[in-house]
Amino acid sequence: VAAVTFIFVVVATPPTLYWAFGVYALLVLVLVLAARLPLLTFAKRMLIEVPFVIFALFIPIVGTGPRVEVLGLSLSEAGLISCWNILAKGTLGVSISVLLASTTTARDLLSGLERLKVPNLLVQIAGFMLRYVYVVRDDVERMRIARESRGFHVKGPAQWKVLAQAGAALFVRSYERGERVHLAMLSRGYNGSIPNAAPVALHTRDWLIALMFPLSALAALLTALATRA
Repeated sequence: VAAVTFIFVVVATPPTLYWAFGVYALLVLVLVLAARLPLLTFAKRMLIEVPFVIFALFIPIVGTGPRVEVLGLSLSEAGLISCWNILAKGTLGVSISVLLASTTTARDLLSGLERLKVPNLLVQIAGFMLRYVYVVRDDVERMRIARESRGFHVKGPAQWKVLAQAGAALFVRSYERGERVHLAMLSRGYNGSIPNAAPVALHTRDWLIALMFPLSALAALLTALATRA
């Protein structure tokens, strides 16, 4: 709840309130240090946003409207603001998501979603995906080793047919495994819900500590808006 609320505050911030984004980044840094998450590990996991960064950097070049010279390049003013908007909000959103995923186990995340009354079917789908994504990954690795042991190497479009056939075989194998797992669950009394361990009791103090983070961000946003007005 705190992470999602923080993301909503970030998204609602006008891109020209630059110092507010600085406060948000400082809050995230404080959380990273409080969680004792190594900064190098955190930085490596942030690399997932690189494609979005590359896309954002092209916006000032192809943007329209008044232009300014930056390092010898003619860039769109509106494009620069849009680029900053995407980079700042995207980076903050990814950073809080990485922080949440790095400090909370998948089982606890699913349990939290269930307690927040997310539809049970969606929670179960996410749970099965987390359980079997590693199984499918191992299948892909075994298929790759089998192909290479037979002298197969991807060198161009001529080999795409083999990769497509391997993908189709993987899909069929995964589908059949899903059918077998479902039948096994039904034979063991599955009735549409998976029993979980007793959820951890959350007290008012826990909620207050968690919400201090997004409420601090909200206070920074309101202060920035009042100062601009």
